[in-house]
Amino acid sequence: MPDFLLNALLAGLTLALVAGPLGSFVVWRRMAYFGDTLSHAALLGVALGLMLDVSPTLTVTVGCVLLAVLLVTLQQRQPLASDTLLGILAHSTLSLGLVALSFMHDVRIDLMSYLFGDLLAVSPTDLAWIIGGSALVLALLAWLWRPLLAITVHEELARVEGLPVAAIRLALMLLIAVVIAVAMKIVGVLLITSLLIIPAAAAQRHARTPEQMAVGASLLGLMAVCAGLSLSWYQDTPAGPSIVVSAAALFLASFALPKRNT
Repeated sequence: MPDFLLNALLAGLTLALVAGPLGSFVVWRRMAYFGDTLSHAALLGVALGLMLDVSPTLTVTVGCVLLAVLLVTLQQRQPLASDTLLGILAHSTLSLGLVALSFMHDVRIDLMSYLFGDLLAVSPTDLAWIIGGSALVLALLAWLWRPLLAITVHEELARVEGLPVAAIRLALMLLIAVVIAVAMKIVGVLLITSLLIIPAAAAQRHARTPEQMAVGASLLGLMAVCAGLSLSWYQDTPAGPSIVVSAAALFLASFALPKRNT
């Protein structure tokens, strides 16, 4: 196997493992639009990285984390609905990133690779970022699993039981932010939310417990990565979108199986 294809496969499989359980919480808590907002803000992080001459992966990670904190702060202080705030932040950050890139005339980047991913161009350094970030998120997610389930099932009851609901909610948003930042290189800014949501949505139909859904989402994500890379290799299609198309095909195929009774 060529080195670039091995790097792509390892990066995709690593992301699929962490996207499964994290995407389950995105589906349960109906946070899909939050993921879209962070993915749009990632382009601003790319522009800042090029402007400051530092790694775009680092600036995207910092930018997504800061945006998550800003969103939580605005939700607590402004009388606006969450979807309104998300819409304002999503389009503002995306547009600001595009405007900032337009001013850098001496910089030439492949914008399509950031928007739609360039998995086959993952370098060993990118792979190290992806594996390190994903391992950190998985470890924190395992540590916070029970509290996250508690606030997802009944937030008010969790607060009565003494759980720091606001802090746990912020932690979940920060974990999503880190995954989006490290995954941008794989499936791109515009497609990362799909990889979080589609496998989890497909697994939800046949899972009896939260743990089964998380594991099932990871397995479906692994299958989508393998199928998408195979399609890209043999048919010369873009790798990131091919993975998302494969995940969508698995989602449709899940309807062919009888739904498990809970």
